[in-house]
Amino acid sequence: MNQLPNSIEARDVAFQLHSYMDARKHEENGPLVIEKGDGIFVEDNNGKRYIEGMAGLWSVAVGFGEKRLVEAAARQMEKLPYYHTFTGKTHGPSVELAEKLVAMAPVPMSKAYFTNSGSEANDTAIKLIWYRSNALGKPERKKIISRVRGYHGVTIASASLTGLPNNHRSFDLPIENILHTSSPHYRSMKKDGESEQDFAKRCAQDLEDMILAEGPETIAAFFAEPVMGAGGVVVPPEGYWEAVQPILKKYDILFVADEVICGFGRTGNMFGTETFKLEPDIMTLSKALSSSYLPMSALLVNEKVYGPVADESHKIGVWGHGYTASGHPVAAAVALENLKIIEERDLVGHVRDISPTFLKRLHALSEHPLAVESRGIGLIGAVELHHDEMSKTPGVLGARTNMAFHEGGLISRNMGDSMAFCPPLIISEKEVNDMFDIAEAGIETISKAL
Repeated sequence: MNQLPNSIEARDVAFQLHSYMDARKHEENGPLVIEKGDGIFVEDNNGKRYIEGMAGLWSVAVGFGEKRLVEAAARQMEKLPYYHTFTGKTHGPSVELAEKLVAMAPVPMSKAYFTNSGSEANDTAIKLIWYRSNALGKPERKKIISRVRGYHGVTIASASLTGLPNNHRSFDLPIENILHTSSPHYRSMKKDGESEQDFAKRCAQDLEDMILAEGPETIAAFFAEPVMGAGGVVVPPEGYWEAVQPILKKYDILFVADEVICGFGRTGNMFGTETFKLEPDIMTLSKALSSSYLPMSALLVNEKVYGPVADESHKIGVWGHGYTASGHPVAAAVALENLKIIEERDLVGHVRDISPTFLKRLHALSEHPLAVESRGIGLIGAVELHHDEMSKTPGVLGARTNMAFHEGGLISRNMGDSMAFCPPLIISEKEVNDMFDIAEAGIETISKAL
């Protein structure tokens, strides 16, 4: 028998397939091994500390090493480590969390349904929407519209919603009945001389034109993030939502707000729905719901969605859908404690307080010769870079900049050539400045090398 590799890096390369990686390149370079975290920092297995400028994956709201979440998990583990929510069974944490989320919702919601990731939440939303159309006797109403550059997950259905090419290539996606309308990225999509408001109206007109071309009676729902995350942190232009929402109402199209990144304080309100005055019929939630300490996600649905679904389940005798870990008691207990921390420490207010410093430093990056634009709101943002000689291979400049940040002690994420910043909500003003000091130095290092 061959001897197993000794180091964790070698074992990783030998046995693990990673998400969002060039698998062959990973075999050559190996992983970054993170061993522990505290506050906004994580530390690798060589003792190097990094500012986690992405809050993990847009998600660790209360920071790393929060003992209250560890203790909440331990208490629930001892009491009831697992039970399901199939066939009318339940337990305290799932009931309390459902009640809490429905009460927190910024628009009237009827029921919560628990899943394990944002992808599963959006996938389930699609199934609910199709089920509802059948319940209403409208089987032709199955098409769903999302947006170019939108991100909604990686399951077969949610990856189809996602409007990013690499989530479709070689996967035989998107599936049938998923359509993509214009991205609301003003700088890259505007016409010469077009104002933000005129651009927003054109995006809305593109949406209406698609609805009319396909047939309004065939369109079931529109999915959108209040602020696009993995598509490059695209903040909608002035007037965008004011132009889009009336079109959805005009044609009686359900609106799904994907709050997986925006929810629980990221935009300066508890939900992006509040920030942009949205009126969704379904909200999908994850990430900061539990600060990703344990997998947890949810859908909130209003009565317009729930009523026909409930009637159809009565007609059939069952709503034939569910996940083994839906409403998992330990994950639900952690989510409840996480929400208590967000409220007790007024982290939403803290985001509002710290956002001016965050945005000032973010926008200062756009003054660098390598930068073409900065985009941000609340405590989420990105700076987009460009260099003529590297423009033929998008993403290479971003990847090099990412490595420069890494060398300086900052974990970011390049989405193409856009560098993202989405730190834990607990970050202090000093730590914001420290983070952008490293980013400035990293961009300057790359600039000099070029």
